[in-house]
Amino acid sequence: MPVNRVVITGMGAITPSGLDVETLWDAVVTGRSAITTLTGPEFDGLAVRIGGRVRGFETTLPTVLARRLTPVQHWALAAADQALFQAGARDGALPWNRERTAVIAATGSGPVDAMQAATRALDERGPRAVPLSLSMHGAPDAAAALISQHHRILGPAQGVSATCASGTIGLGEALRRIRHGYADAVVVVGMEDCLNGVNLSSNANMRALASGYDADPTRASRPFDTGHSGFVMAQGAAALVLESTATAQARGVQVLAELAGFGASSDAYHPTAPDPAGAGGARAIRAALADARLEPRDVDHINAHGTGTVAGDAAEMNALEAALGTVARGIPISATKSSTGHLLGASGTVEAVITIEGLRRGILPPTINLDDPAFPEWNVLTAPTPATARTALSTSFGFGGHNGAIILRKAPDGA
Repeated sequence: MPVNRVVITGMGAITPSGLDVETLWDAVVTGRSAITTLTGPEFDGLAVRIGGRVRGFETTLPTVLARRLTPVQHWALAAADQALFQAGARDGALPWNRERTAVIAATGSGPVDAMQAATRALDERGPRAVPLSLSMHGAPDAAAALISQHHRILGPAQGVSATCASGTIGLGEALRRIRHGYADAVVVVGMEDCLNGVNLSSNANMRALASGYDADPTRASRPFDTGHSGFVMAQGAAALVLESTATAQARGVQVLAELAGFGASSDAYHPTAPDPAGAGGARAIRAALADARLEPRDVDHINAHGTGTVAGDAAEMNALEAALGTVARGIPISATKSSTGHLLGASGTVEAVITIEGLRRGILPPTINLDDPAFPEWNVLTAPTPATARTALSTSFGFGGHNGAIILRKAPDGA
């Protein structure tokens, strides 16, 4: 079976840091935090009332459909629309064979707000109050079906779920599908919205969330800083269009980057805590390097998972050192959740978009709120840094021991 190289030709983003790729990049590279105080009755009395909210978004969907969908599905559709438009989809026409185009919706939890609202309706008003649309649009894979219907994409449409590694693993599965000839193009959208009272309470009760920053929420997300006390939850979606180099070249479309390698693993260690040695993360990173036929010395930049939990940050550094060896501590590292917050299952696609923009623009984004490094011997960037980076590693690690890593390459000049 032929093996195809895989490139990215379209990207889209609906995030707390911006409602398109350009705005997202500008916020992250200039070090602006998207974290705010969460207001409204749902958040009253919660132990943690900060997060990254999508603001200013307006749907363009028809009213009847719009009313049936949850916000996260609106964001997923909008991000996919942006990515497909950039890749060359116009006026309902796809630039690929519809039957050889696929959709992957990557999410840790899916539209949880729909189930929570339906449960409240059942308890308060009885069975007749439960919306019939819950059966159609209440599942994690529903966004994939919606995107395929909206754009008449006739290849497989499915969900991928691996907690906070979902987006990265979704990209990896798309890479494999194209590389081995099962599809010419795949739309991957990472999506998540757990910014609600139930999910915030659960994570706060685990002491997984940063707390004590009500006076200045922008300071709360602190990956790799001695003041890190937990992650800051955020919501949103980001989409990427992947296709084979052959189809991209035949169309003469702009190539944004190459997705060169993917690796995944499981810690098989604990429901929430990472393996302190980072062994599972290291396996995923080594697998991604091997998949891309690269050595550790070839990595020019790392977009770290970097959530700001004490255990997670330490385990990630151990994973990087175990996988990359003696060169690990000298590679420039960005932890962009310091700006965007943690978009959970969407974080892998959001950070892929940010990493690609950094490679394209020759600037590595900063890690903000890094005032007192917990790992001073590592090269964690605190300011936008001009660089001629050509190859980047992006990592995602999640509850349950899910690990994913991808290798991104800068597009050749003129591509």
